[in-house]
Amino acid sequence: MDFPVSPRRAAAARRGFCAQYTHHHLVVFVLTFFSYALLHASRKAFSNVKVSISNQWTPAGINTSLYIVDPNMTWNGSDLFPDHESATIFLGLLDTIFLFSYAVGLFISGIIGDRLNMRYVLTFGMCSSAVTMFVFGTVTEWLHFYNKIFYCCLWVVNGLLQSTGWPCVVAVMGNWFGKSGRGVVFGLWSACASVGNILGAFLASSVLQYGYEYAFLVTASVQFAGGWVIFFGLVTTPKELGK
Repeated sequence: MDFPVSPRRAAAARRGFCAQYTHHHLVVFVLTFFSYALLHASRKAFSNVKVSISNQWTPAGINTSLYIVDPNMTWNGSDLFPDHESATIFLGLLDTIFLFSYAVGLFISGIIGDRLNMRYVLTFGMCSSAVTMFVFGTVTEWLHFYNKIFYCCLWVVNGLLQSTGWPCVVAVMGNWFGKSGRGVVFGLWSACASVGNILGAFLASSVLQYGYEYAFLVTASVQFAGGWVIFFGLVTTPKELGK
């Protein structure tokens, strides 16, 4: 027969659950949560600007009489593809390249994270991935440099760099939060990917009217700054504090 739990006993249980955690646990929770959220935000930003990228990479469909005044290169110098369908296929190929390199990188990053300080690995991955995003979407547009092979190479590198995030943040969370209450903690923490998607969509949409390159610029800047916050603020294990 089940007996109702008294409010006093329930309050004591909650105090016991919270008492096992310190402000160090809170800092680790917040930093790992938002570090992975920022990595997801950059991926979401790319998804949100695909239409703008496709428009940039295909002919504008303007009046052909303008070519008499200015050479065709002036109007269609950024054209990588003859139509939107071809551009969409290439953007899908970039997604495939990213996911493949990301999958391979997860295995490699796990090995590296076991041998090096995970704070360094996570910082390097976040900052380097931000630089890659900046070069891919912002620098190439500012310099009017459009090259399919270059884009593919950048996305391979970006997938490998982004893969440093998940193994490191999961390992750090495992170091700090024991088996007791881990289900509750990880249940809350696992929302980081969804929060990152929301953040990425918001950042991209807020500046997309100025050009897709600014969506990459803003997202990469926030992620780069987040990487340095991880470098100076994340404690990967209680042993670093002598506990």
